[in-house]
Amino acid sequence: MLTKRIIPCLDVKDNRVVKGVKFRNLRDAGDPVELGAGYSDAGADELVFLDITATIRSRKTIVELVEKVAENVFIPFTVGGGIQTVDQIDALLRSGAEKVSVNTAAVGNPNLIAEAAQRFGNQCVVLAIDARRSKKHEHKWQVCVKAGSEPTDIDVVDWAVKAEKLGAGEILLTSMDADGTKAGYDNELNKAVTEAVNIPVIASGGAGKLEHLYDAIVLGGADAVLTASITHFGNHTIKQMKEYLASRGIPVNL
Repeated sequence: MLTKRIIPCLDVKDNRVVKGVKFRNLRDAGDPVELGAGYSDAGADELVFLDITATIRSRKTIVELVEKVAENVFIPFTVGGGIQTVDQIDALLRSGAEKVSVNTAAVGNPNLIAEAAQRFGNQCVVLAIDARRSKKHEHKWQVCVKAGSEPTDIDVVDWAVKAEKLGAGEILLTSMDADGTKAGYDNELNKAVTEAVNIPVIASGGAGKLEHLYDAIVLGGADAVLTASITHFGNHTIKQMKEYLASRGIPVNL
């Protein structure tokens, strides 16, 4: 088994980190640069910053934020939210991000994945998928876009497979049903995707206790676990998470 990663996720709105439940009822969690540096010092393997407002107004702001993060954070980090063009990806990578995640724009224009992979390499391109359980079909999930606000008719597993073929190097898979609930990851969803693709899958949405991290890896097949509520509000430290996983036989970087 390859080393598994713990990746705190910082949802950024108006230059503050926020966290909600099922993408709603957001509450303030702190300054993104301070939090990012703290997680870097605490032993996180990577970070993800998502600009959840993703308006034209915030475009310049997020580039400036990435530059500040790069000066203070010494682990790889991914930036996403509202990214629509290869030039925007270029600007973020030049500002210091190691990877850029695309979501809504890639659904509308799948060639964005191919163009970005060709220009910057697969390792720089993360496909973020916001997944919601289908009300029509059992054991199926639909892709949602625009920060989870709009469901599509696209099947999550089919989209993940297509994205890998187009050149995505990693998938950030968020269960909208589990997000912020602290009741555990949707491991049926995670397993469905991890068994269908050969690229790393980051499980996101639902971590509330240490057992949930283990389950996402063992039951869901995840290569990494994204954390937010469980870390932002002092429930568990990165060190506790890694020591727990190591004690249960999961290889981690201690």
